[in-house]
Amino acid sequence: MDLNHYQIKARATASYPNLGKNPIYPTLGLAGEAGEVSEKVKKVIRDKDGVFDHASRQALKLELGDVLWYVAQLSFELGFQLDEVASANLEKLASRADRGLISGEGDNR
Repeated sequence: MDLNHYQIKARATASYPNLGKNPIYPTLGLAGEAGEVSEKVKKVIRDKDGVFDHASRQALKLELGDVLWYVAQLSFELGFQLDEVASANLEKLASRADRGLISGEGDNR
């Protein structure tokens, strides 16, 4: 699926205060959903000896979808299309790889 198409479809399901002028709500939602992904992975490590069975993978797929939904909303609130965000990320990573800076710390590598 095309990322911009997803963003448009996801936006049709958005309902929160000050829609279109509220980056805080999707930011908080994104943090919450990322936490849910972490919890599911933690429980696979604790309860399933790190084995991601079909049920665990399916549950994570749904949570990752929720993360994507909030990324799409936050991007929209900030005036970005998802394709633009994805392209900028790939350019940043390619630049770091070209300069041998994939590993390390800091945003401005």
